Amino acid sequence: MSEDRRRAVLHAIVEGYVSTSEPVGSKALASSRHLGVSPATIRNDMAILEEEGLIAQPHTSAGRIPTDAGYRSFVDHVAAQALQDPHKRAIRTFLSDAVDLNDVVERSVRLLSQLTRQVAVVQYPSLRESAVRRVELVRIGTDRALVVVVSADARVEQSTVALGMEPSDDEFETVARDLNEAAVGHTPAPLIESLARWVSRPGQVVWAAGVADAVVAAAKGGTVRRVVFAGTSNLARASTDFESDAIGPILDALEEQVVLLRLLHEMTGTGQDVAVRIGAETNTEALARTSIVAAGYGPTGESSSLLGALGPTRMDYPGTMAAVRAVARYLSRVVENE
Repeated sequence: MSEDRRRAVLHAIVEGYVSTSEPVGSKALASSRHLGVSPATIRNDMAILEEEGLIAQPHTSAGRIPTDAGYRSFVDHVAAQALQDPHKRAIRTFLSDAVDLNDVVERSVRLLSQLTRQVAVVQYPSLRESAVRRVELVRIGTDRALVVVVSADARVEQSTVALGMEPSDDEFETVARDLNEAAVGHTPAPLIESLARWVSRPGQVVWAAGVADAVVAAAKGGTVRRVVFAGTSNLARASTDFESDAIGPILDALEEQVVLLRLLHEMTGTGQDVAVRIGAETNTEALARTSIVAAGYGPTGESSSLLGALGPTRMDYPGTMAAVRAVARYLSRVVENE
């Protein structure tokens, strides 16, 4: 019973501090929470929680605030919260009006930011393999080319290929024309076979293989992982949770998409439908005062793309987790039908 009571005290401290941003004292807990024990008992429980590193006293005679470990204990034991019906309807209504994939991603990131009041991030989905609609070969300088592949699902992927030589204009135009004939209309599996035959034609240019590889990679989804953000202004509104010089590095870390994507992939690779990293658990110095709630989304059985919400460690974890889960599920259904 004492362990359950201390957990209830910890949860009350977390919820109180998240709500008010003020340290929570034993008298306030006894008067406003249904713990059923005296302030003295609560103080004893708080002393044990402090010894365990789950709460801290910011200054003498103040109440207590959760530590990163306290937030972690809270998240690990909090019951899964369902999104409120009005929010569910908002998701369905707002996202169902999207006209295409770009629109649904842009709407999703804005909606997630509004629901969580945090910085929202959504990675563009890696859709199922689609046929090639058009290939464009653009000369860059003397010995490089830009390969642009437009897929039937309206994705556009591009990459730069080193040719290793300077082809003539006629040779370049011939390759571009023949490449389209070999590639258009094929999904990746038959595309590989068609381009292999094209590359092995008698008298084929030596740089054809590099161009063919770029087309196949693009048709499979490419390597570019586009990420969109919304709600960065929420960081300014949460300025009391950060040191005066902390928001700049957080914004820099968000712009450094490689770091953020690596962290999100690590989080969503745990097998949980929603994962949470708190403070130092991000293993990124700039994000040490933040928490990230993330989920993967994609067709049934896959979670190849990511979305999440980032904010101060003093965040509404149950509500944020519920919003991230709900938006991820809706996006999964959208991608499934693409």
